[in-house]
Amino acid sequence: MADPEARSKALFMEAAKVLTHPRCVNCHPHDDQPRQRDRAEAHNPPVVRGPDNHGVPALACGSCHQDRNLDHARVPGAPDWHLAPIEMAWLGRTPAAICAQIKDPKRNGGKTLAQIADHTAHDKLVGWGWNPGADRQPAPGSQERFGALVAAWIETGAACPAEEKPQ
Repeated sequence: MADPEARSKALFMEAAKVLTHPRCVNCHPHDDQPRQRDRAEAHNPPVVRGPDNHGVPALACGSCHQDRNLDHARVPGAPDWHLAPIEMAWLGRTPAAICAQIKDPKRNGGKTLAQIADHTAHDKLVGWGWNPGADRQPAPGSQERFGALVAAWIETGAACPAEEKPQ
């Protein structure tokens, strides 16, 4: 694409296929309850976010979720398993809303765009999305490809797509 802004928006829309995938949005809920499976079902057993996004003391995420998948028990895991901060909620949001949120340090964990690029390309918890274990559908592509898409989106100006109009 010759137009850098159009290219940037197209790159973000490609990355949004990952950002809006169940492997991502299940851990980026808009409330205090993590989701699971491909239909964003409420976590079973019932658990809540807790003050530090790692659950409450008696039901901390790490009580069940280890630093790796436990395939024999069908329990997913990765280092530092936890929910994204509520300011980083993506569940039920459009790509345009997620894009604006990712660019806003008040809603992205205080990260610069360079830190966002590094996070998407190298974070082991993010990487779990492509190695979810059991019979879970992985996020599309690979973490390497996703990181490259995010980096290219940033390099082309980090333009956000227009909000979709309801039909």
